[in-house]
Amino acid sequence: MKRLSYILSVLVALSMLLAACGTPVTEAPAQATDAPAATDAPAATDAPVAELEGTLNVWAFTNEMKTMAVAFQGRHPKVNVVYTMIPMTNGEYQTKVKAAAGTADSPDVVALEAAFVKEWVESDLLADLNELLPLTEELQTYPAVVEVGTYDGVTKAYSYQATPGAFFFRRSIAKECLGTDDLVEVQAMVADMDKFTETAAKIKECGTGDYFTVGTGGEMFLPFLSNRSEPWIVDGSLVIDPKIVEYVQFAKMMRDNGYESGATQWTEGWFAGMNDTLKDADGTPKKVFSYFLPTWGLPYVLSPNAKSADGTSDTTGDWAMINGPLSYQWGGTWVGALEGSPNSELAKEFVKFVALDEENLTNWATGVYTNEYLKAIDPTTPDDQAQAAGDFVSSQVVVEKITSSFDDSTLATFLGGENSYGAFAAAAPSVNGALLTGSDDAIQRALNDPLAAYLSGTMTEAEMWAAWLDAVRNEFPDLVIPAAPVE
Repeated sequence: MKRLSYILSVLVALSMLLAACGTPVTEAPAQATDAPAATDAPAATDAPVAELEGTLNVWAFTNEMKTMAVAFQGRHPKVNVVYTMIPMTNGEYQTKVKAAAGTADSPDVVALEAAFVKEWVESDLLADLNELLPLTEELQTYPAVVEVGTYDGVTKAYSYQATPGAFFFRRSIAKECLGTDDLVEVQAMVADMDKFTETAAKIKECGTGDYFTVGTGGEMFLPFLSNRSEPWIVDGSLVIDPKIVEYVQFAKMMRDNGYESGATQWTEGWFAGMNDTLKDADGTPKKVFSYFLPTWGLPYVLSPNAKSADGTSDTTGDWAMINGPLSYQWGGTWVGALEGSPNSELAKEFVKFVALDEENLTNWATGVYTNEYLKAIDPTTPDDQAQAAGDFVSSQVVVEKITSSFDDSTLATFLGGENSYGAFAAAAPSVNGALLTGSDDAIQRALNDPLAAYLSGTMTEAEMWAAWLDAVRNEFPDLVIPAAPVE
């Protein structure tokens, strides 16, 4: 998976609160694991090839969909998929799609990022795709994935990914500071937020005090957000769930106690903690014990950045993953068909292929879609277009069949022999997709600057809440705004 464009989309959507996802990262190699991959030209499949033909316009913000488009043409050679990629910068992608909808230039199929998918699903822009729901039962699509693409009983978008989060930690630091790197024992030490805080104190006190527990408290916003009891808006009123208040107080505690480095997520300092090249303002070397990252964060963020740019430091093999204190979901791409598309049936077939086809999902996850494979279908495919093995797919049927193929993968080696696919499979069923609403992105972005000011000490907590609520009131003038939790 070429995850750079995806990460850039997260930057725009979640910004500093997550904290500012999206600064360019080192790209993953074309083949991220040693899971089985086909290198020959695509052969005829066992499934009958439907006689589909025509031209299909697909718009996306990520080149992942380009790989899907080429693979779809391999299955249906009489279909010409015209693929258009538009960057997410400053909302350019959403703006252009909305402007084109209903015109002669309208795409037939659109990709939808987690930060704004619910907004689109709740609108009248997307077509009803309920007829594809039986396939989710056959494939045992993770319920949260379907839930996110559904509004008022109508499913309008499906995803090929499930994106549960995990807690990645350094084995060597765990042994030194906690006395063990055993997965079960370390999980017990971070099983809830109280235990996590106790462990953070131990990490801080360990050695000469040169360890941070996490790179930034911003990593933990989504875990807290995913464990709310209610969404942001209920019956026309803004809901400040206790988990939001708890997160703000927790982030302040982590900053004030020096349990996190203070680096902004997706910046050089944050990445430096992955390969032991982090230094404080005085030039003193520091190390980071752990990172909160989702499925795609392992092959496309943590693994590529474990080796320093100059090659002098490499933490490969010193990492492990466990559930951590809170279950959560982060990111993902959904696919939908625009309402009124003249190619509606072909659009539905493409959505079905991308997200609800067992063979395609298996190929996607196990690295079958190499550049050689894609060029055999379309010789004009760019030389760097390919899908690395390791992306965690949305079908439990597929996951169960392929998990063992990752036992001896490159990612397993990176994790000291741990099968990450199996670990994510254990976490995926606990993800809750019911909390997402179409207004989430704007509400959460409005908290960015006030929270940063509070954490840095330039604003009191009461001032922070007041500033955030004023921003939300300006964005949603009809929304009932409650009193601040701290006056």
